[in-house]
Amino acid sequence: MVVSTKGRYALRVMIDLAKYGKDAFVSLGDIAERQNLSEKYLESIIKMLVQEGLVKGHRGKNGGYQLSKPAEEITAWDIISVTENDFYVVACMDPKAPKCDRINSCVTLPMWKDFSATMEAFFKKYTIAELAEKEQ
Repeated sequence: MVVSTKGRYALRVMIDLAKYGKDAFVSLGDIAERQNLSEKYLESIIKMLVQEGLVKGHRGKNGGYQLSKPAEEITAWDIISVTENDFYVVACMDPKAPKCDRINSCVTLPMWKDFSATMEAFFKKYTIAELAEKEQ
């Protein structure tokens, strides 16, 4: 359970959009420059964010990207949950994993479920708006 660079960079992109994309679309090049990240790598991240409905894009001269809803309504969990494909505490909690033969007798499964719920609640406490306010 490690937040990948994709998850961390997606958070940075969303924070950047919260700060600079309120009144206009922001180019991916500008985001990459401010965040000191590869524009090429950000293309795959922004595509994922657009597909998940967290960001909207606009083509053309004044094109770029904006948050699809107010930053106050987007949490860190919203982003992490779409960027991290295998963000499971234990493998048996992954819906794609083979069924565990101990599922009905596992005494630790409730603990792992509780930890997973706690982790989700933790990330849901942080909105993109709050994180953007903290950035210098």
